[in-house]
Amino acid sequence: MATGTPAGSAPVTPDEHPSITRFRAAHAARGGTGDVVILPDSVHTAALAAEALGCEVGAIANSLLFAAHPAAHPSADVHPVLVLTSGAHRVDTGLVAQRIGVERLVRATPEFVREHTGQVIGGVSPIGHPAPVPTYVDPWLERHPVVWAAAGHPAAVFSTTYAELLALTGGDPIEVE
Repeated sequence: MATGTPAGSAPVTPDEHPSITRFRAAHAARGGTGDVVILPDSVHTAALAAEALGCEVGAIANSLLFAAHPAAHPSADVHPVLVLTSGAHRVDTGLVAQRIGVERLVRATPEFVREHTGQVIGGVSPIGHPAPVPTYVDPWLERHPVVWAAAGHPAAVFSTTYAELLALTGGDPIEVE
């Protein structure tokens, strides 16, 4: 699917990080098509990832996990919500909370992220979590023929498309700004 894979496209290796291996399994089970690429450790922002991949920052799908506080039942448990947004956007949490019907969205703590995704901040993939996480996808990603998203580890990304992200995640399109 990707037209030319950047240097560093990584096949499965015996010393591969377990979170990348779990991502690969979930990706294959859902019929995902793209390549997994391992980036240098120094690539820790959307802008740096875009530079390393040779794409626009808007083609980077940032995976942002939020703690959603229910509107209808304030005493109900807080639950995770995953927003996949273009690296060129910031998420307006008030607007998104209103659009998805929760009282508020709060940036998740590292512990909350690991509990609900099995991954660490900076490497949260759109799939492969211990339990389903409601997912929303920024339609701006559709402007790019190839989109890059985290593959379960801060140094791993995979190529995909907007349509495939929706299909892989069962996510809903939502304007985030």
